[in-house]
Amino acid sequence: MSGWELTRTFASDAGEVRWDRLGASGGRPVVLLHGTPWSSYTWRAVARALARGRPVYVWDMPGYGQSEKRAGQDVSLGAQGRVFAELLAHWRLDGPLVVAHDFGGAVALRAHLLHDAAYRALALVDPVALAPWGSPFFRLVRDHAPVFEQLPAALHTALVREYITTTGGPGLHPAVLDALVAPWTDAAGRPAFYRQIAQADQRFTDEVQGRYGEVDLPVLVCWGTDDTWIPVAKAHELAGLIPGARLELFEGAGHLVQEDAPAELTAVLQTFLDAQE
Repeated sequence: MSGWELTRTFASDAGEVRWDRLGASGGRPVVLLHGTPWSSYTWRAVARALARGRPVYVWDMPGYGQSEKRAGQDVSLGAQGRVFAELLAHWRLDGPLVVAHDFGGAVALRAHLLHDAAYRALALVDPVALAPWGSPFFRLVRDHAPVFEQLPAALHTALVREYITTTGGPGLHPAVLDALVAPWTDAAGRPAFYRQIAQADQRFTDEVQGRYGEVDLPVLVCWGTDDTWIPVAKAHELAGLIPGARLELFEGAGHLVQEDAPAELTAVLQTFLDAQE
């Protein structure tokens, strides 16, 4: 995928996970979580920059990117939270620094609050964390996934491409857009795209939203002011629910801050992470 390949594997109950580690062995490790319908590819620039001074772990969730996609697969937030806790144990990481985007934010929060995953600090970037969530298009696909799965390949690819372009901000480079669409266009990826939407249930965030006041670690909330998927008002709401959370806004960036403002986001994350050493 455009020079971004994950070379290691982990066998989870939800399917084989592809992952990798970048950077030096010294320093407190950082783990990056992607969102939906994305993969670790969205973190490539930030990961390489952060890896100059510490180990950085990246992974594709089951059903996403380079990880296994199969019929009947559980790719819900419930499954992903369990898999993440298992991965941290597999990596034997002691209090990693966790940075999570979108759906990955809910995964990180669930792993911490429900599965006792211990972090040194947590940075949340435009996370799925507060009800209500899911755009009208998202809800339409979720409620009629079997119908959408029957779309011809060319129409499916056009739908995914158009959906991804609605994140807000200045817009994606054509090569980046191609790379984001590609995992969803082969024989395994087409049904996987609708599977992950069909299993997106707000109850998985409802289960933990009332517990955000229990998060007792340094938290940074980052948000693009032009996010059209999750409005910036949610940034202020979330930061107010987590004790001591700090809020950083990125003017003009959309939902994919990593793509819209990679240098600014990296600088803010670097400062936050360095303060936790």
